Amino acid sequence: MNATAAPTLVSAEEFLRLHGDDSGVELVDGQIVRTAMPGFEHGDICMRTGVILSNFVNANNLGRVLGNDTFIRTRTNPDGFRGADVCYVSYERYAKDLPRPKGPVVPPIELVVEVKSPSDTILEMTNKATEYLAAGVKVVMVLDPETESAAVYRADEFPHRFHNGDSVVLPDILPGFAVPVAKFFE
Repeated sequence: MNATAAPTLVSAEEFLRLHGDDSGVELVDGQIVRTAMPGFEHGDICMRTGVILSNFVNANNLGRVLGNDTFIRTRTNPDGFRGADVCYVSYERYAKDLPRPKGPVVPPIELVVEVKSPSDTILEMTNKATEYLAAGVKVVMVLDPETESAAVYRADEFPHRFHNGDSVVLPDILPGFAVPVAKFFE
């Protein structure tokens, strides 16, 4: 008989102790997953997206925009942490006068933006969006540099696709926000 041993699951505490300061490492269903370093285009789109969101959020005094693979707790039992490319939390959900916490964020995050890397598949991005939504994130936007499009995911809805010529709108979390899709990829 050739039995395969079940993989050893890593707890949230152990993951944070070993990889709490590491970029490019996530905890998915209790398993440590190394993510590829996606490169120039990915970094440029992430930064551009963060600036677009920060400019709007700051101008309207709405909340905080976070970037640089912010660890977000997505699961328990088995544990999961994802490194969001860009995310937003409103002052309604995390008051402006509270200190910025150290370490991972536990939702209530309103928006997570992920930029599809060359090594990512559509299925992987859909699964990641679904995981964020199940954790309590209200909206997940996936930007695809290859097609220069955006897919916006909400719980219990089909994804809404925005293409070149469309403007991304997020009225449920950022009223008044309307940005042409092309701006994310310039």
